[in-house]
Amino acid sequence: MTLLGLLLVTFLIGRVVPIDPVLAAVGDRANAETYERMRHELGLDLPLWQQFGLYVADVARGDLGTSVLTSRPVLEDVARVFPATLELATAAVIIGVILGVPAGVMAAVNRGRWPDHLVRVLGLVGYSVPVFWLGLVGLLLFYAKLDWVPGPGRLDVFYDGLVDPMTGILTVDALLAGETEIFWNALSHLILPASILGYFSIAYISRMTRSFMLDQLRQEYITTARVKGMSEARVIWRHALGNIAVPLITVVALSYATLLEGSVLTETVFAWPGLGQYITNSLLSADMNAVLGGTLVVGAVFIGLNLLSDLLYRVLDPRARR
Repeated sequence: MTLLGLLLVTFLIGRVVPIDPVLAAVGDRANAETYERMRHELGLDLPLWQQFGLYVADVARGDLGTSVLTSRPVLEDVARVFPATLELATAAVIIGVILGVPAGVMAAVNRGRWPDHLVRVLGLVGYSVPVFWLGLVGLLLFYAKLDWVPGPGRLDVFYDGLVDPMTGILTVDALLAGETEIFWNALSHLILPASILGYFSIAYISRMTRSFMLDQLRQEYITTARVKGMSEARVIWRHALGNIAVPLITVVALSYATLLEGSVLTETVFAWPGLGQYITNSLLSADMNAVLGGTLVVGAVFIGLNLLSDLLYRVLDPRARR
């Protein structure tokens, strides 16, 4: 039902935006006969409900239309660019988990003291600062001034095309091909954009971890464990953190889905050839098939990750199965 609602929203967006898909396909110099023929071929002369039915049937067959910009099927374009977004978002969420969870635990344990205030301030900044501004500052500081990281893009120009895209994820493909030099180059290009995007994941995960931990630290079993002489580290990291592992899975899944759909500006700033940049370029070129197809894929991924987190919740927490 959610997927059907997503289809309806993307369909309506394609009909209400002030962009004529017929003109985008034939150009503004086409004569009236050519215009009407293309309009008929696109099915735009049919009633709206019938257009929606045809749209759902096409999507069910995996047909998201043809991109005006690339002249290729949109699904083929998405399959080509999505691995770059997947690589970036995966690296960002790993950074978010590795740094966000300990930061949230530290803030909860030191509630009201300076570590708690520091984590909360950093989280507030992560929510407030625009990602494109942070990306530009990162490029200016770490690339232009300090020369610690390479420039925009996924790979240096002289390495481009040397590795066959088996998975589309450059770091993985380089390792599979045994090209360690290309792997390190690809990883160096990944560090800065993944860190920028991961900062927003850290802000969200640390905030939710802090909230979950504060609730657990007030429970009676924590007091009992301390009275029995159990070490503070074991109480916090094994018992309290262990009990919030299940809801944290949902938080991480939501963060991951958000990174997959919210990397548009990051990809634009860093010239990262992923789904976000593909949708942006398509929008600027009035290529609505590509825009709506990319949006639909992102929405489907978001729904899929939510369903996966619910499934893991039921598997790992027996109480959820009752």
